[in-house]
Amino acid sequence: MPIDVAKATAAPPRTTELTWDHKDVQLYHLGIGAGAPTPEKERPATDPDELRYTLESALHVLPSFATVAGMGSPLLEQGRELGEGMAVAGGMAAPGIDVDLAAVLHGGQTVTVHRPLPVRGHATQTSTVPAVYDKTKAAVIVLRSEVADDDGPLWTCDTQIFVRGEGGFGGDRGPSARIEVPERAPDLTTERRIREDQALLYRLSGDWNPLHADPSFAKLAGFDRPILHGLCSYGVALKAVVDTALDGDVSRVRAYTTRFAGVVFPGETLRLRLWRDAPGPGRIQVLVTAADRDDAPVLADTVVDHT
Repeated sequence: MPIDVAKATAAPPRTTELTWDHKDVQLYHLGIGAGAPTPEKERPATDPDELRYTLESALHVLPSFATVAGMGSPLLEQGRELGEGMAVAGGMAAPGIDVDLAAVLHGGQTVTVHRPLPVRGHATQTSTVPAVYDKTKAAVIVLRSEVADDDGPLWTCDTQIFVRGEGGFGGDRGPSARIEVPERAPDLTTERRIREDQALLYRLSGDWNPLHADPSFAKLAGFDRPILHGLCSYGVALKAVVDTALDGDVSRVRAYTTRFAGVVFPGETLRLRLWRDAPGPGRIQVLVTAADRDDAPVLADTVVDHT
């Protein structure tokens, strides 16, 4: 079997040095739609609320930046081919993991923030594979990356990688992450339009997978046209939650988790429904759908933990 569970989970941690500065942060924020008008406020790109994402003298860092921080650092070749962030780059090269990248899907993502992310940083990422779950027809590889600098822990990323055709090895099925959508009406509904060139801009943060840019490659993968990066949708959604429900204060976010439930095409509009204190106090549950396709699912089981 290409996945040796015992070997993968027992392997010693792998470390990677990460560096980033204000240009990386600004580019990431632009890649997830910073500066664009919203239904709540038809503001110019230079509105002070947006300059917090784009102007170096006023900059704060959205926690989802953790998924791309250091993408300019040296990557292992398997991670570069997959193009799904530093956590994946380290994890997919772990001992005991030898899978066909064409069978790999990004199933879910969690970022836990230990303190506000700095605008400039040099940090060490430590990568492990804490678990591999058996879903019968597929395997789910859990990749964990813990990032710290000289001042201590910064963030932890848990990434779930779904590998088709690698299940049935008799392992643990793992916990269920499904969260029921509240029966009551959402406390807030908002929309975010995805620009036609959004994927082309977002990929400059380091995810060069041609699936998001090359129409011929997208057709080989079974899509009519290039699709948006899942982690771009992830960032768009978190920015919308921060701006509409957390007073624009990125430091209030403590953790952010999602399950990737469907694709987004550039030019579409994301519809976000937010429920406060669901599934518990200090948490915001979010459902993200494609408004142009009868609310087809995009992000599910999505929760922002906050102060």
